[in-house]
Amino acid sequence: QVQLVESGGGLVQAGGSLRLSCAASGSIYRINAMGWYRQAPGKQRELVARITSGGTTIYADPVKGRFSISRDYAKNTVYLQLNSLKPEDTAVYYCNANVKPTIVAINYDYWGQGTQVTVSS
Repeated sequence: QVQLVESGGGLVQAGGSLRLSCAASGSIYRINAMGWYRQAPGKQRELVARITSGGTTIYADPVKGRFSISRDYAKNTVYLQLNSLKPEDTAVYYCNANVKPTIVAINYDYWGQGTQVTVSS
C-alpha cells in the first residue's frame, strides 16, 4: 500500500502565499512523476504542476509564474509554493504520484485526500 498525505492548505488573502507539502510512504519501489491537481466547485479536476523523476517541471497556464513545484527525493516529498494567490485559485488541491509499488510489477497513480486552499478577495 502507498499513501500520500498533503498539508499546508488554508485561508489566505489575495496576493498571499501558501506552501503545500505531500509525503509519500508505504511499499514504494520507485516514484516516477509527482504532481498537484486541483478541483474547484463546479469544475473538473485539472493539472496544476508536475515534476518528473528527472526534475523536469510543467505548469498549467493559469499558474505559470506564480506557483513553483519542487521535490525532495530522499524524503519522497513534493512541494507546491503558491504565490500571488488569486480568488480563482480557490480549490481542493490533490497530490498525485505515479509509483512502482514493491509488490506489483506495474506503475500506479496514487492520490492524496486533498487539502483546501481558499483565497479571499
